[in-house]
Amino acid sequence: MDGWLNTWWSNHTTDISSNTAGFAGAFGQWAIGNPDWSCRDDGSSSDCDFDPCDSRVLNDKGNDIRPAYYTMESVNRLHAYFTGMGQAFQVASIGAALSKDSWATVFYKDKDVKSVTVLREVINAITTVIGIGAAFGGLAGAGAGAAASSLNALFTGAAAVATPLIGQHQDDTFQKSADLGGILGKIVLEAMKSYIAANNILMHGDNFQSAGDIRSYLKGGLFLAFPGVDKVALIDSMNAFLTGQAINQLWRTQKIFIMGGGACGDGQGIGSGQQDHSVCRDGKAWYLYYWQENDVVSTTAHQWGWMAAPPGADQLGGGSNNYPGVTVADVINSSLDSYNVARFSYNANTAASRAQDALSNGWANPGSKGASWEGVFTIPVCDVGWAVGSELQGKEFILQPYDHDSRPMWCGPVCTGDLQTTKDFIAAAQMNNFESPKHLCDEPPGY
Repeated sequence: MDGWLNTWWSNHTTDISSNTAGFAGAFGQWAIGNPDWSCRDDGSSSDCDFDPCDSRVLNDKGNDIRPAYYTMESVNRLHAYFTGMGQAFQVASIGAALSKDSWATVFYKDKDVKSVTVLREVINAITTVIGIGAAFGGLAGAGAGAAASSLNALFTGAAAVATPLIGQHQDDTFQKSADLGGILGKIVLEAMKSYIAANNILMHGDNFQSAGDIRSYLKGGLFLAFPGVDKVALIDSMNAFLTGQAINQLWRTQKIFIMGGGACGDGQGIGSGQQDHSVCRDGKAWYLYYWQENDVVSTTAHQWGWMAAPPGADQLGGGSNNYPGVTVADVINSSLDSYNVARFSYNANTAASRAQDALSNGWANPGSKGASWEGVFTIPVCDVGWAVGSELQGKEFILQPYDHDSRPMWCGPVCTGDLQTTKDFIAAAQMNNFESPKHLCDEPPGY
């Protein structure tokens, strides 16, 4: 159908330019004898309908009947896609899900105030989230296949309309965290409102942003069997992405990290982690940690702090009504994938590039992954599995369960056995110049 439509377009450029409805009107006139087949988003529920069984014009097209029908059906369903997206984002569920007044107290307990740019970083990532949402709404659970370029067009077009909106919110900071949901929700709803306006631009035959004209959206027959936008799944996915991004940025300013790489169930002489905040993946166990610093004057061992659950982790997933779309497993799995892709340098640009590559080449549908998709979380990861067969001092205390008396020892290049990797991890985990994990080491560990 792609090649046929390109040929038809080339042969009817005059008809397209002279019809007030542009491409849709010209194609409607040619295919079914209806020059008013505009498929515009103008409040009408029937301006994109057609009956192929009751069209003498279409049935007289000979060998062109099939591709003409497929094209009209695809255009009709693309129109339904934009209508469905509009209906999904007219609801207030995104703002409601994010409009908590407790972000600062739930997910942020560090005594150091270093969060002035947190919300700005969350906002910078929204363009990718919006693009993923647009592609997810169009995919509707189907496999990408030959339609991957169409999914890329959905992603590119939606991300492009969000870009100018981001600049309007660059001065928002963590000090406005009580209105975090309102800020994020407003950007998303504004972007989607602009994106939905693309329907009329595309139906007219014009280019939309940098994604091309309507042919870019119809490639590979993506919309031929499009069942409609799953509004509930779409909103749930967007909420999970936005919630995860916000929590990640708050946690990244604190001493929160992931350690593991030994066998699931432990028992290998490198300590034992907190099982209910862990993931067993490919035979390896990974644990989510927060180094809770002591906030009172003390001369006991507790002056160094202890291992605990990250602030707010107990409100994620499970039976939680506060943040049900994100789980501890999402945090760990997303962070592991981010680490495997870019170590400690996964940023908003990486996220955009990876999401676009996944859609363009059809190796993943980010929207269906929710908060477990790479880049939603970028909690620093330290692989300590190498220490199992090593002579590292205190290796039996590398991993620890959560407890007021839990204080691990990291007496060397604890991450992968490499000193530079360990230094990079220490910096990413906000633990530079922090002495606790090495104060019992016989020799300076080098980081």
